[in-house]
Amino acid sequence: MIIMTVGVASLVVWFYLLLGRGGFWRGAELIEAVGGENERRSEGHWPPVTAIMPARDEAEVIGQSIASLMRQDYPGPFSVMVVDDQSSDGTASAARRAGEEGPLTVLEGQSPPAGWAGKVWAMRQGVAAAGAGPDSPDYLLFVDADIVLEAGLLRRLVAFAQTNRAILASLMVKLRCESRAERWLVPAFIFFFQMLYPFSWVDDPRRKTAAAAGGCMLVHRQSLAEAGGLEALRGALIDDCALAALMKRRGQIRLALTRHALSLRSYLSFADFGRMVARSAFAELRFSAPRLIIAIAAMGFVFLAPPLLAVFSRGAPQAFGAAAWAIMGLVYAPTLRLYGRPVLAGLALPAVAAAYTLFTIRSAAQYWTGRGGLWKGRVQAPMPKAERA
Repeated sequence: MIIMTVGVASLVVWFYLLLGRGGFWRGAELIEAVGGENERRSEGHWPPVTAIMPARDEAEVIGQSIASLMRQDYPGPFSVMVVDDQSSDGTASAARRAGEEGPLTVLEGQSPPAGWAGKVWAMRQGVAAAGAGPDSPDYLLFVDADIVLEAGLLRRLVAFAQTNRAILASLMVKLRCESRAERWLVPAFIFFFQMLYPFSWVDDPRRKTAAAAGGCMLVHRQSLAEAGGLEALRGALIDDCALAALMKRRGQIRLALTRHALSLRSYLSFADFGRMVARSAFAELRFSAPRLIIAIAAMGFVFLAPPLLAVFSRGAPQAFGAAAWAIMGLVYAPTLRLYGRPVLAGLALPAVAAAYTLFTIRSAAQYWTGRGGLWKGRVQAPMPKAERA
């Protein structure tokens, strides 16, 4: 009876994910699909934009990122500001070399004050500098130092924001998908993000769902100031979603996929990728042990139960498990195609989900041992209560 109940319940869950969660899996929110129409509507009005790039030990990739910004064919005023977050590898020098012929400013970042996450503090310093002069920009483009934008993407993004009257418009860039670890784990990263934050729900002002993709976010500067500025999310490890929640309380936000912004960040091994996920996974659960237990149980029920039933049970439970597993592969297929992966790789999603569960457990363990939010030598998560006492 229990096995039958699990089989029926897992199939119901996957029918809900297929039909009832905002169509998250279809990947329909591609900015390229609406870019031309948006640009025609915005023609003749191109507001000033300043790109703010927080960078910590990014000398290897920042030159390519800045060069891509210098190649933007944006018709309005555009400048770039790099905030060097106390790098030890010559990031600032690499940035200056890449932007020596363009409108580039490199700021020497200061140590984050108590209670501030390092990236958010670097962003805050850039915002202050951008708004200090007489020609303050209308929009701020927060872009990571490992992101390369194709030449027309800024124009398309500004048009997208203006046409939709969005005070925050962000793009989920294409992640690098070349190493063995990346080929298996990267598409699932995008899939899980879409499942957690359906883009159509993010775009719907009637829903509370709010999310953004931190690698490329265009923010209306005045609206950000009116919302309380980055001070309102000073300690956020998941700064992009915290910013989205802040801005959605003020107005329209939009989130879209794109094929024309690429991340250069490489994860050559499963351990490398796991460290990236572990940096903020437990923060997503609000550093809560009960939420962690629920998340582990949910991942097991949703992703592991269907293949286990399909392989090891018989009769109706086996049929229900096989059907749920098939739906799982169906909804994962568009993300796999986006990343050039074979659709049959969807059969391995349960194993990939198990890996992400282990990464999340590792994230919790890091937090409980005082190493939460560890990234590039900096511990950023708040200390556990037992250690603060």
